[in-house]
Amino acid sequence: MKMFSLKDKNILVTGALGLLGKEHVKAIASAGGNPIMLDIDNQSLQEFSQYVSKKYNVNSIGFEVDIKDENSIKINCEIVKSKFDKLDGLINNAANNPKVENNKNNFSRLENFPIELWDDDLNVSLRGSFLCCKYYGYLISKNPNGGSIINVSSDLGLIAPNQSLYKEDGIKEESQKVKPITYSIAKHGIIGLTRYLASYWGSNNVRSNVICPGGVFNGQKKDFVEKISKMIPMGRMAKKEDLHGIIVFLLSDSSSYMNGSIISIDGGRVVW
Repeated sequence: MKMFSLKDKNILVTGALGLLGKEHVKAIASAGGNPIMLDIDNQSLQEFSQYVSKKYNVNSIGFEVDIKDENSIKINCEIVKSKFDKLDGLINNAANNPKVENNKNNFSRLENFPIELWDDDLNVSLRGSFLCCKYYGYLISKNPNGGSIINVSSDLGLIAPNQSLYKEDGIKEESQKVKPITYSIAKHGIIGLTRYLASYWGSNNVRSNVICPGGVFNGQKKDFVEKISKMIPMGRMAKKEDLHGIIVFLLSDSSSYMNGSIISIDGGRVVW
């Protein structure tokens, strides 16, 4: 199991308090790595960091950082450099995920979608990921042994949303709720970023790969779960812990020759 060990590796995770962010942190810690967590809720970060350090006996630390703010990242990168002798990995996980069921006044539809939401969604996913690569990725590229960057896309980075999932009977087409355009645009962009990084820092032994998870079960309504499960060969949504294995694999030496890969983890949804 040495090939899968993350012992003495320092891995930075953005959006560390999110549904999947917490799971990425747990996966890193369970393999002996030290999670460096970024999010915008400092109190919750410190509580989660203490929990992780105690449970897994690792050196976990949390920082309140707005990844849309370049100066905030620049300052934090210097702090990370001073506290750790090296940075071995980065998971660009932070993203907005506009929920269809929370949309009002049909603003989720393309023809009504506010430019302010477009800017905010793309700023978190694409601007934030770019800035984290600019600073933390560069730090990894200076590590003599290189390291690993994992960008988190989605099955909707490979396919378009099937809007029939959200369709309700008795409602006119122009009033139907839809998955907003920004999520797909951002997740497609994350794949492009990964391909660029794979060639840009490949010679520095920095491996950049992207994972494309399918929908994760998080208490969604029964009818939605039934609909989407029929679109997945395995017949179910993902469990939040289903990504632990791929995270450890991509961060560890066991994936030492994987670079620029686009990995679907979706129960087979994109094959149909």
